[in-house]
Amino acid sequence: MTLFLILGVVFLGVALMVILGEKFGKPLEQKDQQKYSKIIMILVFVALFAALIKALL
Repeated sequence: MTLFLILGVVFLGVALMVILGEKFGKPLEQKDQQKYSKIIMILVFVALFAALIKALL
């Protein structure tokens, strides 16, 4: 029962983010998108490297 409650809350949260994102969100400019892409690539690399170190220790 608890699992269904958690899944329901997660589903409602995601649905709320999608609805509000479509209503109030604006498209990214090309420069902003490139900037965020570079930052996300670095963060993903750091997260994978940290997970690898954690798994080895």
